[in-house]
Amino acid sequence: MGDRIMDIFALALLSLLPALAIVAGLKDLTSMTIPNWISGLLILGFFPTAFVVGLPLQTVAAHVAVAFAALIVGMGMFALRWVGGGDAKFMASACLWLGVTGSGMFLLWTGVMGGLFCLALLFARFHARPYLLSTPAWFQSLMEPKGDIPYGVAIAAGALIAFPASGMMAAL
Repeated sequence: MGDRIMDIFALALLSLLPALAIVAGLKDLTSMTIPNWISGLLILGFFPTAFVVGLPLQTVAAHVAVAFAALIVGMGMFALRWVGGGDAKFMASACLWLGVTGSGMFLLWTGVMGGLFCLALLFARFHARPYLLSTPAWFQSLMEPKGDIPYGVAIAAGALIAFPASGMMAAL
């Protein structure tokens, strides 16, 4: 009975990354922002989750190092205006969960999904102009021909695809 409760608790904690990734992607899509509370909850939720699934302390330290490196790269991308601040923080907090084994796949899939999303958005921006009158304001803003791209959508997709291959899931 006790093991079953711990398994349910572990699964509930492990659901934090997928759930918050979906929220972050939708929030960025509709408002062009990723709130700090999403990255904050991911950071706070990582440590009890790592403990419950039994990650060794060295592995936890490696996850933290990967997240710190991702944050430094994200800060550089933000300084160059390639991504927003919320994107950089969300990417780093996702890397915290994905660690060494999952972050490579995460970055690969984020790039692939970002490219596909950008192409789809460019196509939609070109063809959707006549149909925008009755759509929500956030959608009209998204369809602006030279508008920003909510890259949090791609980051969320990359995290969702890479998560099953992460060390966190392997430890379970």
